[in-house]
Amino acid sequence: METTETKYQKYLPKDYKSEIAVRWCPGCGNYAILNCLHKALAELNISPHNTAVISGIGCSSRLPYYMNTYGFHTIHGRAAAIATGVKVANPALSVWVATGDGDSLAIGGNHFIHALRRNVDINIILFNNKIYGLTKGQYSPTSARGFISKSSPYGTVEDPFRPAELCFGARGTFFARAIDVDMKTQVEVMVEAARHKGASVVEVLQNCVIFNNGIHNKISDRAWKDDNTVTLKQGEKMIFGKENNKGLVLDGWNLKAVTIGEDGYTLDDVLVHDATTKDNTLHMKLALMDTADNLPVALGVIRNVDAPTYEREYERQIAEVQQRTPRKSFTEFLLASPNVWKVK
Repeated sequence: METTETKYQKYLPKDYKSEIAVRWCPGCGNYAILNCLHKALAELNISPHNTAVISGIGCSSRLPYYMNTYGFHTIHGRAAAIATGVKVANPALSVWVATGDGDSLAIGGNHFIHALRRNVDINIILFNNKIYGLTKGQYSPTSARGFISKSSPYGTVEDPFRPAELCFGARGTFFARAIDVDMKTQVEVMVEAARHKGASVVEVLQNCVIFNNGIHNKISDRAWKDDNTVTLKQGEKMIFGKENNKGLVLDGWNLKAVTIGEDGYTLDDVLVHDATTKDNTLHMKLALMDTADNLPVALGVIRNVDAPTYEREYERQIAEVQQRTPRKSFTEFLLASPNVWKVK
């Protein structure tokens, strides 16, 4: 939304950078995510004083210190709850949550799914490195079954959460995914997340160079990234591959990766992406694709649908009640009560 301020003020990425020295491990994917957030906010031209970044506990949760915006470093798993309060108290703010796969999907799991269910207009950046980094290398809710870590020396005996499933199961209206090394797609999905009215989740597949180095190599390595990922674009064919000669088609109820021009498949058979359809069946299939099933990992905006937002419905409800009642303030309410005493 254009205001008098944003009409004449053009912000640059540097305007969102704080003076605090950034302290993450050298080579950590968090640097790229921070850089991309600065660029996305500049592209959106949202003023720093109209922006708030909320975090919980973890390596990712240091991010508010490096933002020249309002910020709140809260307690473990509670970022989404605090962000909800911030947005309801001041709906004009652009509210962002920086959280990790442990912070948001373990101790913060309830807050995460209910923020999505309520469709609070906050932007959640989920740093997913499939490990607890700050506490030195324990397996997390997104670690794969059999994963060996300090807290699972013989391999985990649990199946992991898949963030997209939680998002869609909670009736989430926006889900996107990017890789930390793909900064162009990161900025694009962050911008789209901010423009979406409602709760948005941007899962960034991030590398922890100390405790889980290379966990995303199968899709981040330049040698095979183009063949192992598909970047979805609204209204465009789902085409991928180094030579852009591969595509996604329907095979019964399932998705199938094919080479265009082989086995009778033509460009007309390749699916067109529609993130805005209300039914999330295809969105779920796209979000859960994996190279283990001979399918590319989906990047970009996977789901983006309209729905009423919590804070706007809350405001509307209050306005309706105030219109029906003769008492417009809390003081008037107290004075009209028979159980009030004045102390002189």
